[in-house]
Amino acid sequence: MIRKTLLALVVALTLAVPAATAASTELTGELNGAPYRVVVPESWNGTLVVHAHGYRDLADQPGQVDDRSAPASPSGALEPFLLAQGYAIAGSAYKRNGWAVQEGVDDTVALASWFRDNVGKPKRTLLWGFSMGSVVTFEIAERTAGHFDGYLAACAVGAGTTRAWDGAGALSAAYDAAFGWPASWGSPADVNDNLWFGAQVFPKMLAEIGNPLNWGKFEFMRLVTGASPSAVPAPSPDWMFTNMFFATEARAELERRAGGPVVQNLTHEYSLSAADKGYLALLGVDADALLAEMNAGRTVSAPPFSRNYLKHWADYSGKIKKPLLTLHTQTDALVPASHESAYAATVAAAGRSGLLAQTFTSGNGHCNFSGEQLLTALGALDHWVATGQKPTDATFPAALGFMPGFMVPAWPQP
Repeated sequence: MIRKTLLALVVALTLAVPAATAASTELTGELNGAPYRVVVPESWNGTLVVHAHGYRDLADQPGQVDDRSAPASPSGALEPFLLAQGYAIAGSAYKRNGWAVQEGVDDTVALASWFRDNVGKPKRTLLWGFSMGSVVTFEIAERTAGHFDGYLAACAVGAGTTRAWDGAGALSAAYDAAFGWPASWGSPADVNDNLWFGAQVFPKMLAEIGNPLNWGKFEFMRLVTGASPSAVPAPSPDWMFTNMFFATEARAELERRAGGPVVQNLTHEYSLSAADKGYLALLGVDADALLAEMNAGRTVSAPPFSRNYLKHWADYSGKIKKPLLTLHTQTDALVPASHESAYAATVAAAGRSGLLAQTFTSGNGHCNFSGEQLLTALGALDHWVATGQKPTDATFPAALGFMPGFMVPAWPQP
């Protein structure tokens, strides 16, 4: 169910397919062990758009095979539209799968440099990253001023890596309180380094989800972790499997990278509103009892060396150097929209709010954008970089599913 490209974008293109364009030049190869793909239209407009892809499962279990393709855009269906507008596009597979933020930063910058040296010097170079690729994008936006002229971070992990993965720890604690965490999985604070979601976690969860009486417990998990605020439509049941994959097998891969456990909760406080508790009571769940169990376990502290790896790859300073636009659906169970309020606060504290614009769509799901929304956002960034005119709410029309004036939920934890 959850294999290879876990965070593949759902790009529902409603545009007319562009007429056949002049021939494009496609270049593929490998840079320092990272496959890449570049496509340049014959009528290149001078703008290079580099794509930073999201999380890919590392093939570390029997029978698994790594996806080593190098997507030059968020979706193959989007490429004809990008090329028809004259954009050159490029993307790297990164040297390794898993929580490959370090590789993503190095290999994305290397690809932009390679293009400039071997294809041509762009008038403008834009970077757009999705999900884990947003972490790559944010990090590059702070680290370098020379390779890229503007950034688009979509379905973005704006709170930073430590807070995002602490959220996975919170989900683990909620699951433990609701259903029990088997010893063979390790512990909610430190998972077994060889934990296999497909063989160990999925069968247990499938049996639990198959019992309608358990729905209230899963709703408790959703609400207490902030996976989706109760004021907007609930995510589909698939969120349970995706989020628990990251809390288990993906975290095991990250812990191996970091050299130890990475999550902590000493400063957290698990709580729910009276309305949420009332809703859960109707589903037969005693939320206070489950919250008490979770809060009794607020003793988790990660070792400094492994926690520092998490901070380095990557928490943010907010000191961005070029225009940066974020794009988020209002309902995202894996990376909630509250990540955007956390990022806006980080950038404001650094005094760089003038370089940040944020827009939201009415979509439900992780990276669930239409083709029109993606092209509108990219065009807005390109125009901002070219003219210095920051986009406004009017740039993102409600007719295309954008939500001007959307009130972003606050980040739920310290």
